[in-house]
Amino acid sequence: MRYAFVHTTHYSYSDAVPLCQNQVHLKPRDSDRQICHAHELAISPVPFKVDESRDFFGNPIHFFTLQDRHELLSITSRGEVELRELPSAAPDDTGPWEKVVGLPDGPDGMPLDVRQFVYDSPHVALSSELADYTRESFPPDRPWLAGVLELMSRIHQDFAYDPTATNISTPLETVLVLRRGVCQDFAHLQLGCLRSLGLPARYVSGYLRTTPPAGQPRLIGADASHAWVSAWCPEFGWIDFDPTNDVVPSQGHITVAWGRDYSDVCPINGVFIGGGEHSMKVAVDVEPIPS
Repeated sequence: MRYAFVHTTHYSYSDAVPLCQNQVHLKPRDSDRQICHAHELAISPVPFKVDESRDFFGNPIHFFTLQDRHELLSITSRGEVELRELPSAAPDDTGPWEKVVGLPDGPDGMPLDVRQFVYDSPHVALSSELADYTRESFPPDRPWLAGVLELMSRIHQDFAYDPTATNISTPLETVLVLRRGVCQDFAHLQLGCLRSLGLPARYVSGYLRTTPPAGQPRLIGADASHAWVSAWCPEFGWIDFDPTNDVVPSQGHITVAWGRDYSDVCPINGVFIGGGEHSMKVAVDVEPIPS
């Protein structure tokens, strides 16, 4: 399946901004299931220079600086991606979850680039409370995939989507008490749950297909950047899970970047001088390209 996407962010300031520096994760990365065929980044006012590189996790990242006074800033990312269908796994195709926890480090066990996703990160603090919530889905000897799928479904059932309940600084323990939040919260929650048992999991940022196929419900989060989880097992490597919508991502999820949590893959991150009060508007549109 091939898609065209547009992600536009508008900032407005009550006072002029004489200087700002930004880094952005807006270009979809290539992977086994995805190819980014085209991408362009349009910024207004036009920066003197835009640099592109790769971050620690291999995600495309752009840097730019504006040194002209401005009261409006617009950043538009557009392009085309192709999604490939990967073989699906059945729960019984994976071994007991305890074997993943007990794997030694190394090429015959858990690779080091996977092991890094077992530990605390800035937005995901492991806790006994998270482990207690998770254990209901992971009784002894349960297949890894069966446990992760049930945990995803439980989060979807137990937590209400409420964009007014939290912000990106809300700690996981508060989300666990409120039982409310948005896609970032639910992704962080599933990460914390899995990692609290010693299971590696990473945060994925991306987009959802805006218009669903005929007869299918529209997914939550389709008008902005979305977030979900990717968890690792030795039999299949990384498999994605979307607790906000209780689905295993396939042909409707476009991956932009992945990391330990939101702080590693924030779509736009920067600093500016002055500006007074400011506001931000974000719009995302993803449409299939007819074959």
